[in-house]
Amino acid sequence: MISREPTIERLAIAQQLLLTPFGLDESHLTRALAEIKSHQVDDADLYFQYTRSEGWSLEEGIVKSGSFSIDQGVGVRAVSGEKTAFAYSDDISWASLLDAAHNVRSISAAGQNKRAKVVNRQIAKSRVLYGQSDPIASLDSTQKVALLGEVEQRARAKDPRVVQVMAGLASEYDVVLVARADGTLAADVRPLVRLSVTVIAEQNGRREMGSSGGGGRFALAYFDAARVQEYVDEAVNAALTNLEARPAPAGEMTVVLGPGWPGILLHEAIGHGLEGDFNRKGSSAFAGRIGQRVAAKGVTVLDDGTIADRRGSLNVDDEGNASQRNVLIEDGILCGYIQDSMNARLMGVKPTGNGRRESYAHIPMPRMTNTYMLGGDKDPKEIIASIKKGLYASNFGGGQVDITSGKFVFSASEAFWVENGKILYPVKGATLVGNGPDSLTRVSMIGNDMALDSGVGTCGKEGQSVPVGVGQPTLRIDGLTVGGTA
Repeated sequence: MISREPTIERLAIAQQLLLTPFGLDESHLTRALAEIKSHQVDDADLYFQYTRSEGWSLEEGIVKSGSFSIDQGVGVRAVSGEKTAFAYSDDISWASLLDAAHNVRSISAAGQNKRAKVVNRQIAKSRVLYGQSDPIASLDSTQKVALLGEVEQRARAKDPRVVQVMAGLASEYDVVLVARADGTLAADVRPLVRLSVTVIAEQNGRREMGSSGGGGRFALAYFDAARVQEYVDEAVNAALTNLEARPAPAGEMTVVLGPGWPGILLHEAIGHGLEGDFNRKGSSAFAGRIGQRVAAKGVTVLDDGTIADRRGSLNVDDEGNASQRNVLIEDGILCGYIQDSMNARLMGVKPTGNGRRESYAHIPMPRMTNTYMLGGDKDPKEIIASIKKGLYASNFGGGQVDITSGKFVFSASEAFWVENGKILYPVKGATLVGNGPDSLTRVSMIGNDMALDSGVGTCGKEGQSVPVGVGQPTLRIDGLTVGGTA
């Protein structure tokens, strides 16, 4: 058997799923784009998508629910200046495609019609970061139910105080095809899986919860016995730790953030502020600050969509641009923003491979992929030992940020009180309050243990959700406000 180059193979899969069954080929895409370009527009694209998804959930020892869905459709977009016209349909046909093209081209004023230029077809450059097999088919239904049952058994065997176990298994097979006005044709085949574990432990009438899980762009075989045990251990240990937690103190203090998932604070408080649209409009606290110091020395922040198998990674973004490794802040100096095509054009820079959309029914915008801070030279134990009185937050729950001011509020789901360099006891109810740009300047120690999260992140922006990754090393931040319950 002769195998094809991965980029060509993905394009063939996309055409077989999204064009051929509906009597379409590349000539139809060219004609639809020509209809749009017959008016004066700056850009236009067609975005076809096929998504098959499946979910299973276990509670009280029983797989109580399962879901399976197939969705497909096409989104048609025209851009003129800062204006965007967009139409979408779950009916993939020449008639609906042509109708959408006629509708979106009206974004340009009457009398601006022009003869569209002929453009040559070019296959977009892309990466090979993950496989293209359907993860839903990587285990049969019996094996999936058995996997969830294994989670239940291992969690209950871990500690007799575990009184309830909830587990979820999700799989998705996503195929996209992008055709752009400049003749670019791009495709991607995106597998995505996730296993989640939540346990409730009880002791002396008190109940506490712990959660864990992970995933990425691979098959379900990733969740072997060792991986399942790792997730179970983390969830059960978190619940048992919280059973011993005391009320958290409040006030301004030194805070140490653990590695990995605590990078969600970096994502929310810093990452969104570095997205191109907010900076072009001047609404971000980082607007107009390229080349300026925005963080302490040693702080280097990246958004990297090129890490193999990661939840936030992409071979190409949803505009057909290859994903990139973008250095946003280097040694404390702001280097750039993450961009989609429209904001990049309006700001006079190149796209960074960050044009993302939730589905064919949504327009693309600048979005993060895997956002993380590079490690430093400090031993994590040394960082904790440096705290006279303060908080060590090893895990986080929810949070929110105001992009304009940079102010954030985050709840720590697992945290500990530290005195004289010693972890004394777990605390509950700790909330971190601060300002993203200001908190970056307060970083005083950076650990050598940079880690990415386990593959659970989902980012929301303007009503759209996309999978992302986060990461960071252990960090010491001085003078952060903690809202507590004590």
